[in-house]
Amino acid sequence: MQRLVLKMSSGDFVKNSVVPMPLLPQKQLIVEIKCHAKKPFVWLCTLFLMTASGLFLFPAPSSAISIGQEFDGGVVFYLDASKKHGFVAARTDMKGHSPECPEGFFTWKDAQTACRNYESCDYRDWVLPTKEQLTKLYHHKDALEKFGFTYNYYWSSTEVDAAKAWVYGFGAGVQVQNFKTNGNRVRPVRAF
Repeated sequence: MQRLVLKMSSGDFVKNSVVPMPLLPQKQLIVEIKCHAKKPFVWLCTLFLMTASGLFLFPAPSSAISIGQEFDGGVVFYLDASKKHGFVAARTDMKGHSPECPEGFFTWKDAQTACRNYESCDYRDWVLPTKEQLTKLYHHKDALEKFGFTYNYYWSSTEVDAAKAWVYGFGAGVQVQNFKTNGNRVRPVRAF
């Protein structure tokens, strides 16, 4: 919920009134109204009209979030029972690559670093998904089809041992172990 800041003045006296407003994130609408102290009814009506018009012009966003919806810098692939919290995946695979890997392929260590450094819509809390999160992502891949998952293997943050970690094959829907020095695709995720 954002704010509508109304600055009302009468001569040298200035009053700031803060009114809750469902505007876009990190935005404020500042309106300055000059009124005469002898006409408080006009001041009150103006305040009411500004609040009402703000609610009409900037209605509250729908609270219904669904799988496949673009939200909080990515695309929703999991919702908890409350339908208010879950996980989003980046809209595309990570760009770039590890040395000696083709474009779009990373070693496990470089995949973790790339996810930590990823930013989308000012969100900087992206991570390499766990193997359980990749399973959820795979089960909803049809709803996420327009976001271009390849049939390659994707790294998970879940380690097998010091030399191996789990990958998820989006072609066959299988999880297998892979050496951390091999190159695989990366799709960052974040919680909301």
